[in-house]
Amino acid sequence: NYPGIPDGINGFDLIQLFKNQAMKFGLESLAADVTSIKKNNADAVVWEITAGGKTSRSLSIIAATGAQWRKLGVPGEEEFAGRGVSYCATCDGPFYRNKNVIVVGGGDTAIQEALFLTHFAQKVTVVHRRDRLRAADILQKRAAAQKKIEFVWKATLAEVVGGDLVTAVKLKNVDSGKISEIPAEGVFIFVGRIPNTGLFKGILQLDNTGYIITDDNMCASAPGIYAAGDCRAKQFRQVITAAGDGANAIYSAELYIAALKGESY
Repeated sequence: NYPGIPDGINGFDLIQLFKNQAMKFGLESLAADVTSIKKNNADAVVWEITAGGKTSRSLSIIAATGAQWRKLGVPGEEEFAGRGVSYCATCDGPFYRNKNVIVVGGGDTAIQEALFLTHFAQKVTVVHRRDRLRAADILQKRAAAQKKIEFVWKATLAEVVGGDLVTAVKLKNVDSGKISEIPAEGVFIFVGRIPNTGLFKGILQLDNTGYIITDDNMCASAPGIYAAGDCRAKQFRQVITAAGDGANAIYSAELYIAALKGESY
């Protein structure tokens, strides 16, 4: 669903295209895990970034560390990832036209995505471990009125079943422990995300779920640091919104560094 690529592309290949294009403009790339970010003791506007055992200094940092979907860790979840198990209805929903799908979760994201899936799927079964949803009232009302949506209450996903592709799921009743199996060709799991922002704890202001708080120009709470993409606190997370964040963050960083010229370097 990225503009200009009508036939689709996987994430890895898209990243390589981005990287190859950036390399033509002088990008230097280091494949290493960042282990430390801290202020330089001698110069308050300089940041020290340690990665791969090497420490570099910079006037500005753009955090684009992303977030990962919270996984359930049940049998079949990893095995069928990309072959029936998904964490993004917006990305994969069109592949399940006229099919039966399962949505796991009861929050806003789960119900929003369940409603979106009704545009394609024949039936959407929402599985929730409680006896009521946590989603906003307006979303609950829309879901209850949608004839394609059914609910399985007080149940958890126990296993994803299939051959080459997903064919069914096993559900466990939270009260009785009884296992039941229902047919499904798609399983969409929405039980939260985990932002990769541990490096910035104590450095930047994070929201109560760990996302980096920024202003509209991607400026974080510490001078010279900006955030872009899924690690940032925002409403909508897609590749296209991350690209926009990145462009905004780069421009803001350029303005910040230009303002320091003559004072700090």
